Amino acid sequence: MSQFFSFVTDPVGHPAEYYCFDWEYRKANLDDDGADSHSHICAHFALDEDRCNKYEFNPLTKAFKTDQINSERDDSEAAEKWANRLDFKTIVEPLIIKPIANPLELPKVEQVTDEQIGWLKDWASIWASVRASVGYSIWASVWDSVWDSVGASVWDSVWASVRDLVWASVRNSVSAYVSSFFAIDHKHDYSSAMKLWEAGLVPSFDGTMWRLHSGKNAKIVYEEREA
Repeated sequence: MSQFFSFVTDPVGHPAEYYCFDWEYRKANLDDDGADSHSHICAHFALDEDRCNKYEFNPLTKAFKTDQINSERDDSEAAEKWANRLDFKTIVEPLIIKPIANPLELPKVEQVTDEQIGWLKDWASIWASVRASVGYSIWASVWDSVWDSVGASVWDSVWASVRDLVWASVRNSVSAYVSSFFAIDHKHDYSSAMKLWEAGLVPSFDGTMWRLHSGKNAKIVYEEREA
């Protein structure tokens, strides 16, 4: 299954041309889950799939993947350069390209402030609704790509540190952070979770206690019983 962002080339028949679905197509076809299918791209542009080279590129991590070389000419080096120069606003206009932050790699918070406690209270009031209202508001392939990128960078370290707590609260924190990569309106304001994340604080909830974790070993730096 192809993932965002996928594109193809036909270096013999159409040298220096790159084929993919842009923002205008994606916006007009919100229900099209094949926007990052190599086969779909070839069919749309009337290309012979058997002679096209197929590539994938992650604009957040800059990871480039050669999926398949079908042409007698390997243009992967040029394709990678093209992908790195591409303005992704022309592909998914709401997508925000920025570095991925791991809150547990930020300086440990030694003393939680009243403002940060306020962010936690705001987050506690909406956290359970996040996955439903964020994840499905974005095209599946784009959302999954950003989730995978963030997850690869932070999920293992965050989850390994708080695995004994209710997983949903931590996963929803990640979802809220992922939403910060999209300039779109959401049902709720997730800025409190994003502020905690970028301050080096990971919230968790075990059904009774809300906690804030910080530092390399995700030490508990604040806890409060749910009202």
